[in-house]
Amino acid sequence: MSRLLHGIGVGTGSATGPVARMAPAPALPAPRPVTDPAAEAAAVREALRAVADDLDERAARATGPGAEVLSAQAVMAADPVLADRAAALAARGTDGAHALAEAFDGFRAALAGAGGYFAERTADLDDLRDRAVARLLGLPVPGLPDPGHPYVLVAEDLAPADTALLDPERVLALVTVRGGPTSHTAILAKALGLPAVVGCADAARLENGRAVLVHGADGVVEPDPGPDAVARAADAERRRRERLAGFRGPGRTADGHPVPLLVNLGAPHELAGAAAADAEGVGLFRTEFLFLDRTQAPDLAEQAAAYRQVFSAFAGRRVVVRTLDAGADKPLPFATRPDEENPALGVRGLRTAARDPQLLDTQLAAIAAAAEGGAAQVWVMAPMVSTPQEAAAFTARARAHGLPVAGAMIEVPAAALRADRLAEVCDFFSIGTNDLAQYTFAADRTLGPLAGLLDPWQPALLSLIATAARAAAGRGRPAGVCGEAAADPALALVLVGLGITSLSAAPAALPGVRAALAGHTLAECRELAELALLADDADDARRTVRSRLGEG
Repeated sequence: MSRLLHGIGVGTGSATGPVARMAPAPALPAPRPVTDPAAEAAAVREALRAVADDLDERAARATGPGAEVLSAQAVMAADPVLADRAAALAARGTDGAHALAEAFDGFRAALAGAGGYFAERTADLDDLRDRAVARLLGLPVPGLPDPGHPYVLVAEDLAPADTALLDPERVLALVTVRGGPTSHTAILAKALGLPAVVGCADAARLENGRAVLVHGADGVVEPDPGPDAVARAADAERRRRERLAGFRGPGRTADGHPVPLLVNLGAPHELAGAAAADAEGVGLFRTEFLFLDRTQAPDLAEQAAAYRQVFSAFAGRRVVVRTLDAGADKPLPFATRPDEENPALGVRGLRTAARDPQLLDTQLAAIAAAAEGGAAQVWVMAPMVSTPQEAAAFTARARAHGLPVAGAMIEVPAAALRADRLAEVCDFFSIGTNDLAQYTFAADRTLGPLAGLLDPWQPALLSLIATAARAAAGRGRPAGVCGEAAADPALALVLVGLGITSLSAAPAALPGVRAALAGHTLAECRELAELALLADDADDARRTVRSRLGEG
């Protein structure tokens, strides 16, 4: 094993501690003859029922997002179609463990083939399969370790059923063999403010109890760190936390240039924490939570009530609402078709309005109704805008419903390249770096091997962001970033130097971004942006900028 292990850094700060590995998945035994197929089928059903019951019990003990994740997992385990398929295999003579594995593998292949969000959920099925097989065989169920002391959690990958109950007081850092910058583990690490490295292949060889030093920002894991390295990292982490605690209030550069810092919001359980954060509003309010897992769209009254709750929580502050982003990784039976061969390039986002105009009109009417009284400064934007004509039509539609501030998300290279024309008909831009990277590099954002192409430091991506920001500035329009790029303090400086006027990220990321801005002038941000644009690749851009900042 090399001295330093490298992966993708997705958390903040650093932490050191002993490794504790996830309990391994049970090995599938050799096939065995079945003498009582009916009993075998009953055992298969009982194993699935036990897993579902266990997850339901854990959901009852959890709160907030943990409870919701566990409940969703329990529903998957209790799926009667899954149970029927596994039991049918057992009834035909397949032993229970292999019947379960084959049934889950069939479901897994279907999800992987769907791509996007569904492909990311294959880890959930793998986890449920392993739990069910362990139950059937009478083996320990895979899950989080409990060594009796704080530890660095090392795993092949993390399933929602485990991460939902992860205790940040016990888990010092996260390291996974698989995963990318938008994986479940990456999102969790950012939300909890934990140092994390994902996509670290050599982590598979780290033994229990071995001391490691995890550098979240750099994506580096240092096995067996010496006392001096641990002391330096601890001192740097202490100084980082002290420095961040000293910055409050609106985001601005050292010379007073304002850069509003906003939060991303995507589910009801996030509202309390987001509203309490030291933020100037919501830069991305994802509305899909109202539409998912339903056979028909929510009506105007239900939508208005949900939006009004958010607007009231952010009274006096900006709330940027993204209209329904259905399609691709979020198919909906009432908005999209299941037979699209390539849904990521199909009818998604604003394009669904061409198929069902009433869906968008009802949502805009609900947003307008909830905004009455002016509790919050409500802006509305459309996802997946590709042409100036689409932007103009959306803006006109929003204003017809009484919503005076309407904009477009820049997620498609065509929109960035024609941003000057879009700026003529939009009131603002919001740049979604995750999708913009995916479409710029023709790289599926769920595939770990392509994570390097999706790195937000890629100069080609930064060039498109600069193009859109310049076009917005030319028309006096604001242009924000609401993708994962906004959570990186060093990259935030580059984005401001490119002309970005606001940044929206998870609440835990804002203190670091605020402190970085306060320590540098606008001119320095522009200098850093030029360095990043001239770099050969993402690693070169990151290394060059951080070296100039004294971090490398």
